Amino acid sequence: MSGSWKVTLPCTRDEAEAIDAGVIDLDAVLMTTEEVEDDRERWRLDAYFERQPDAVAIAGLRDLAPSAWEATPVIERLGDEDWVTLSQAGLEPIREGRFVVHTAGHEVAAPAGGRAFLIDAGRAFGTGHHQTTAGCLAMLDAMAARDVGNVIDVGTGTGLLAFAARHLWPASAVMATDIDPVAVDVARRNAEVNGVERVDWAVADGALDPAITGRAPYDLIVANVLAGPLVSMAAELAAIAAPGAAIVLAGLLETQRGEVLAAYEACGCRLVAADVRGDWTILRLAAGPERFVPSTPPDPRGRDGWALDL
Repeated sequence: MSGSWKVTLPCTRDEAEAIDAGVIDLDAVLMTTEEVEDDRERWRLDAYFERQPDAVAIAGLRDLAPSAWEATPVIERLGDEDWVTLSQAGLEPIREGRFVVHTAGHEVAAPAGGRAFLIDAGRAFGTGHHQTTAGCLAMLDAMAARDVGNVIDVGTGTGLLAFAARHLWPASAVMATDIDPVAVDVARRNAEVNGVERVDWAVADGALDPAITGRAPYDLIVANVLAGPLVSMAAELAAIAAPGAAIVLAGLLETQRGEVLAAYEACGCRLVAADVRGDWTILRLAAGPERFVPSTPPDPRGRDGWALDL
């Protein structure tokens, strides 16, 4: 490769969380880092480019960190090293139960009876999603003894949670969907890299697509997105759940738990477990004893800002 470039800007924690959780139309690997512990204003955004970034790319980065609009970006040429490896050089693997998730720069072996997944994507190991992803893996790991025949991962991102479900329930049917076709392509490639087979893929907005509803009901629904989309999708996710199905929700802050939980309780679901990791919360719900039928058709509006999980 003919050289890599790195651009650094200051940012706030709120901006970092939005970057980690959002759909970013920028040809770069993005990393956010807490520079001063527990200081919401002292964060850093690093962007790694395959080629020298132009004014349009720099402007796109500034849009991600409005608080630093007047700051001068630090632009570095990195030479001929692998830009993806460089961007992830300091990232420690995620270890949860029988799972390990690592980048190429931190290859590790799986625990006995477990599974290691190689995920090389900038947002995969970001600030918030490191915690939400680990929490989702822990939730799934704790359910390993459960009888699960039909799984859907809504907002799959890099595909990781679908891969974990395939490992835990090898005889199950697994579908992974995302609103972003690029994310689905990335997830497909990640499946090939990790030797994961028999995952069905779909580009879909929420759970209203016929490809999704036609395979309902699901015994396990995983949605690691954001609080707004989770609330918006409550009725449609509850409607595709089998009676008593497990519904794992993530990408929400602890301060947003009440709003999200209320939306699903209104659809007959109940809280089974919660895992708080820093500011983030992972919820496990149980669907009601009977199939939920919405009184009005679900409304897909209000899903701006999808968080694409790893």
